[in-house]
Amino acid sequence: MTEEDAAAALIQAAEGLFDSGVMSASGHANLSARVGREQMLITAHGGVRGLQASQLALVSLEGEVVRGSLEPTMGEIVDMHTLVYRQRDSAGAVIHTHSPGLLAFAMANRELPCRYEALLRFGQAEPVPVVPWAPRGSSRSVEGIAQALGRSAGTLAVLLGNHGVLVFGPDPKGARALLVVLEEAARGELAAAGLGGSREFPEGALEDVRRSMARARR
Repeated sequence: MTEEDAAAALIQAAEGLFDSGVMSASGHANLSARVGREQMLITAHGGVRGLQASQLALVSLEGEVVRGSLEPTMGEIVDMHTLVYRQRDSAGAVIHTHSPGLLAFAMANRELPCRYEALLRFGQAEPVPVVPWAPRGSSRSVEGIAQALGRSAGTLAVLLGNHGVLVFGPDPKGARALLVVLEEAARGELAAAGLGGSREFPEGALEDVRRSMARARR
């Protein structure tokens, strides 16, 4: 993705998050998109409402600012994003939010189970793991994310204990869409708790969904 394309995609993804109603009251988030193989374009501030191209910075995957500038607190965020790109070659975009439903699971330090069909369709066919709390951007926090990604090779997201969620996808549009589905799943789990709790899929559900999706593409 070129820098120009990445900027346009990030702006569109940020708008989509607000339009979908998955943002916290503060509107806090940070988004990034891979540019080439060794760089990323990342939001320079923690607030992304009305995001503009001038509010993005080009940063190397080693954490060096190449163009633009980052708000001081964003320095704590950079390593979180670069880690995902280094550890997951397929990741083209990363989004971090405090989406309310997912935040509830993060604050409870409970993984988000896969019991919502949309998660199967988006490739999140395993529980979203929880990274134990550590100060944001600290080596402990980043190492915790690395370990969670290593243990859960198929996950496309991690819950950050007592903090929020980190989601990644092939591009900003895909990462945004997955975040919306994850937030729906989290809110569904919370609502289902009052009805006795959600239920597991029957045996073979993932294969059934994949066959159904394959038929629809013909």
